[in-house]
Amino acid sequence: MSDLRQRFYIEDSPIRGEVVHLEEALQTILAQRDYAPAIQILLGEMLSATALLASTLKIKGRISLQIQASGALQWAMAECNHLGEVRALADYESDPIFEHAEDSSTVFKTLVSPVLFINIEPEFGERYQGIVPLDKPDLASCLMQYYDLSAQLPTRISLASNGQRSGGLLIQLLPRNNEEEQKIVDEDLWPRMTMLTSTLKKDELTDLPATEILYRLYNEEDVRLPDAEQLKFGCTCSKERCETALEQIGVNAVRETLEHQNPIEMDCQFCNTRYQFTAEEALALFGEHLS
Repeated sequence: MSDLRQRFYIEDSPIRGEVVHLEEALQTILAQRDYAPAIQILLGEMLSATALLASTLKIKGRISLQIQASGALQWAMAECNHLGEVRALADYESDPIFEHAEDSSTVFKTLVSPVLFINIEPEFGERYQGIVPLDKPDLASCLMQYYDLSAQLPTRISLASNGQRSGGLLIQLLPRNNEEEQKIVDEDLWPRMTMLTSTLKKDELTDLPATEILYRLYNEEDVRLPDAEQLKFGCTCSKERCETALEQIGVNAVRETLEHQNPIEMDCQFCNTRYQFTAEEALALFGEHLS
């Protein structure tokens, strides 16, 4: 159950859902920085949320959540792509309140003028950005408000993280097509599902396998489970991307940098990989040689 995303359907109904569990990938990400406990929990929730939201997209690409604010927390982001690769990062100032937390509401109380960006970046096509006000007590509540108001897609989301593991559950009431509208529908199913989902405890979400969570919640429903998908930590950094970055700043800026730093060192904040370019390598990007 280490790093999985389990889709599920309620047979003969327009309801679908996902359960996410992260452990190894979360610990890999948190090990890159000395995060305070509350920030660890926030990043765990954001990672589970992006993995849930990525499952709703039918494109190749990635989705990210990014919180920007004034105050002790300056920004935090989490990302998941269509391959199930996740990564996350945060920047904040020390605050005693960050040393104790049970959920993201601890961090939300410190936010000043916060905004949540939902970024969808297809491999091919136009990028989409949604802006979500962070005027609810926690991340799950803010995301549910976004789906209810902006996407107009009834959605319920539960998120939990304890700094070691994180989990998430999403259910959605999808629009019915013409054929489905002709069928007899259990009108009480969605209210019943949302009520059952609200009984899920945070430690159940982080500690139990997806199949057990679904059985405990919906054992009286006809739940169908396709194969689970693997999630993992993945970083998009590479020496080629660093070369592109150097080319973008131009040869004059590169020459100036080499006067103070030779070789040029570029660090990835997500995975701490360090890339080095000698003067010869850096100038060769511009077809130049050492004089």
